[in-house]
Amino acid sequence: MSDDFARWIEDTLGAQPGNLSLYERAATHSSREEDNYERLEFLGDRVLGLVVARWLYERHPDEPEGKLSWRLNALVTGTVCAEIGREIGLRPHLRLGKQAREDGAADSDNVLGDVVEALIGALYLDHGFDVAEQFVRARWEGRIDHQLRAPQHPKSALQEWAAAHRRKPPSYSVTAREGPQHNPRFTVTVSIKGAGEASAEGTSKQEAETAAAKALLEQLG
Repeated sequence: MSDDFARWIEDTLGAQPGNLSLYERAATHSSREEDNYERLEFLGDRVLGLVVARWLYERHPDEPEGKLSWRLNALVTGTVCAEIGREIGLRPHLRLGKQAREDGAADSDNVLGDVVEALIGALYLDHGFDVAEQFVRARWEGRIDHQLRAPQHPKSALQEWAAAHRRKPPSYSVTAREGPQHNPRFTVTVSIKGAGEASAEGTSKQEAETAAAKALLEQLG
């Protein structure tokens, strides 16, 4: 298993692992053992953010901070990291406890996204910033290229719609929370008095609020 994992790490991350235990820890969920990916995920999240922030700063020299922030936030979400995880074939390499695997943690955006960030953290510790940056640029390049203009966050767009139509600000409420602790599902309902309401699900309250705002915007045309 270690030999197969080491080959996968080299093929996927673009560098031969010098300290394989770092990457093994990056792929280990807390349900498996105490020495898990959480600290590496914390580090990798910051490395990813710095790489993408510098990339955007260079790529869009005339854009103000606000637009750059929207671009950054759209590119480093847990959902995007989970997509990257699926693209690189991460699922069979996850180290999960029996119950977490049975609960579907291997398909969880939360888990997949966190492990991708943890792997970036491990790569940074093992080989330094430049190698970690090369991996991020290789995997995120298509997403950067397709981001033709800075996206407006659905919650901000809905807030602007309400103001433009002389309505009270949108109101958000969590109407359900389901699933195990490591793979929760939240349902959020957003409403604008006199205009309408919409509900949506997400793996976090923030994700569900964003999805609900987008759904209501679509209703409002």
